[in-house]
Amino acid sequence: MTLTSRLFTLIDTIRRPEPAHAHCDLPCGIYDPAQARIEADAVKACMEKFNASDDPVFRERATLIKEERAELVKHHLWVLWTDYFKPEHLEAHPQLHELFWKTTKAAGESKKTNDVAVANRLLEGIAEIDTIFWSTKKG
Repeated sequence: MTLTSRLFTLIDTIRRPEPAHAHCDLPCGIYDPAQARIEADAVKACMEKFNASDDPVFRERATLIKEERAELVKHHLWVLWTDYFKPEHLEAHPQLHELFWKTTKAAGESKKTNDVAVANRLLEGIAEIDTIFWSTKKG
Protein backbone atom coordinates (compact mmCIF):
# COMPACT_ATOMS: atom_id res chain seq x y z
CA MET A 1 0.00 0.00 0.00
CA THR A 2 1.41 3.36 -0.98
CA LEU A 3 1.80 6.21 1.43
CA THR A 4 -0.91 8.16 -0.40
CA SER A 5 -3.45 5.32 -0.24
CA ARG A 6 -2.66 4.80 3.45
CA LEU A 7 -3.23 8.51 4.06
CA PHE A 8 -6.61 8.40 2.28
CA THR A 9 -7.61 5.33 4.27
CA LEU A 10 -6.70 7.12 7.49
CA ILE A 11 -8.65 10.25 6.47
CA ASP A 12 -11.67 8.14 5.53
CA THR A 13 -11.56 6.42 8.94
CA ILE A 14 -11.39 9.77 10.74
CA ARG A 15 -14.35 11.16 8.74
CA ARG A 16 -16.69 8.29 9.62
CA PRO A 17 -18.38 9.17 12.90
CA GLU A 18 -19.08 6.41 15.35
CA PRO A 19 -22.68 6.23 16.52
CA ALA A 20 -23.24 7.21 20.12
CA HIS A 21 -25.60 5.22 22.31
CA ALA A 22 -27.22 6.57 25.46
CA HIS A 23 -30.53 6.16 27.23
CA CYS A 24 -31.15 9.92 27.23
CA ASP A 25 -29.72 13.35 26.56
CA LEU A 26 -26.84 14.67 28.61
CA PRO A 27 -29.24 16.83 30.70
CA CYS A 28 -30.53 13.72 32.39
CA GLY A 29 -27.71 13.69 34.86
CA ILE A 30 -26.33 17.20 35.14
CA TYR A 31 -29.12 19.68 35.84
CA ASP A 32 -30.63 20.51 39.21
CA PRO A 33 -32.80 23.44 40.38
CA ALA A 34 -30.64 23.57 43.51
CA GLN A 35 -28.26 25.91 41.67
CA ALA A 36 -31.04 28.45 41.17
CA ARG A 37 -32.17 28.05 44.79
CA ILE A 38 -28.68 28.66 46.15
CA GLU A 39 -28.42 31.89 44.15
CA ALA A 40 -31.95 32.93 45.21
CA ASP A 41 -31.00 32.33 48.86
CA ALA A 42 -28.08 34.71 48.30
CA VAL A 43 -30.44 37.29 46.77
CA LYS A 44 -32.65 37.14 49.86
CA ALA A 45 -29.68 37.31 52.23
CA CYS A 46 -28.33 40.39 50.42
CA MET A 47 -31.72 42.07 50.73
CA GLU A 48 -31.85 41.33 54.44
CA LYS A 49 -28.31 42.61 54.97
CA PHE A 50 -29.05 45.72 52.91
CA ASN A 51 -32.15 46.45 54.98
CA ALA A 52 -30.27 45.94 58.25
CA SER A 53 -27.41 48.31 57.42
CA ASP A 54 -27.02 52.08 57.39
CA ASP A 55 -23.57 51.97 55.77
CA PRO A 56 -23.91 53.29 52.19
CA VAL A 57 -20.80 51.46 50.95
CA PHE A 58 -21.99 48.17 52.43
CA ARG A 59 -25.45 48.72 50.93
CA GLU A 60 -23.95 49.39 47.51
CA ARG A 61 -21.94 46.16 47.71
CA ALA A 62 -25.01 44.22 48.84
CA THR A 63 -26.96 45.61 45.87
CA LEU A 64 -24.24 44.69 43.39
CA ILE A 65 -23.94 41.15 44.73
CA LYS A 66 -27.75 40.77 44.84
CA GLU A 67 -28.03 41.80 41.19
CA GLU A 68 -25.30 39.37 40.12
CA ARG A 69 -26.95 36.52 42.02
CA ALA A 70 -30.38 37.38 40.57
CA GLU A 71 -28.94 37.23 37.08
CA LEU A 72 -27.47 33.81 37.89
CA VAL A 73 -30.90 32.65 39.10
CA LYS A 74 -32.34 33.63 35.72
CA HIS A 75 -29.51 31.83 33.94
CA HIS A 76 -29.99 28.59 35.88
CA LEU A 77 -33.76 28.68 35.42
CA TRP A 78 -33.50 29.28 31.68
CA VAL A 79 -30.98 26.48 31.29
CA LEU A 80 -33.44 24.13 33.01
CA TRP A 81 -36.33 25.40 30.90
CA THR A 82 -34.54 25.31 27.56
CA ASP A 83 -32.21 22.33 28.00
CA TYR A 84 -33.82 19.96 30.48
CA PHE A 85 -37.60 20.17 30.23
CA LYS A 86 -39.14 18.48 27.20
CA PRO A 87 -42.60 18.60 25.57
CA GLU A 88 -43.70 15.52 27.50
CA HIS A 89 -42.91 17.33 30.77
CA LEU A 90 -45.10 20.25 29.70
CA GLU A 91 -47.90 17.84 28.82
CA ALA A 92 -47.71 16.29 32.29
CA HIS A 93 -47.29 19.70 34.00
CA PRO A 94 -49.14 22.32 31.92
CA GLN A 95 -48.39 25.03 34.53
CA LEU A 96 -44.63 24.83 33.80
CA HIS A 97 -44.53 27.61 31.23
CA GLU A 98 -46.32 30.12 33.45
CA LEU A 99 -44.35 28.95 36.50
CA PHE A 100 -41.02 29.55 34.76
CA TRP A 101 -42.26 32.89 33.42
CA LYS A 102 -43.38 34.11 36.86
CA THR A 103 -40.26 32.81 38.60
CA THR A 104 -37.80 34.37 36.16
CA LYS A 105 -39.82 37.60 36.35
CA ALA A 106 -39.44 37.48 40.15
CA ALA A 107 -35.68 37.10 39.67
CA GLY A 108 -35.69 40.18 37.46
CA GLU A 109 -37.87 42.08 39.92
CA SER A 110 -35.51 41.21 42.76
CA LYS A 111 -32.80 43.17 40.96
CA LYS A 112 -34.91 46.34 41.32
CA THR A 113 -35.88 46.08 44.97
CA ASN A 114 -34.78 45.08 48.44
CA ASP A 115 -38.23 43.82 49.37
CA VAL A 116 -37.74 40.39 50.93
CA ALA A 117 -41.29 39.43 49.87
CA VAL A 118 -40.03 39.42 46.26
CA ALA A 119 -37.19 37.08 47.22
CA ASN A 120 -39.69 34.84 49.00
CA ARG A 121 -41.84 34.67 45.83
CA LEU A 122 -38.71 33.78 43.89
CA LEU A 123 -37.85 30.98 46.31
CA GLU A 124 -41.44 29.68 46.25
CA GLY A 125 -41.36 29.49 42.45
CA ILE A 126 -38.05 27.66 42.50
CA ALA A 127 -39.45 25.22 45.08
CA GLU A 128 -42.38 24.43 42.76
CA ILE A 129 -40.02 23.96 39.81
CA ASP A 130 -37.86 21.71 42.00
CA THR A 131 -40.85 19.51 42.89
CA ILE A 132 -41.81 19.12 39.23
CA PHE A 133 -38.20 18.56 38.19
CA TRP A 134 -37.74 15.68 40.62
CA SER A 135 -41.06 14.15 39.62
CA THR A 136 -39.79 14.03 36.02
CA LYS A 137 -36.52 12.44 37.11
CA LYS A 138 -38.39 9.55 38.73
CA GLY A 139 -39.97 8.65 35.38
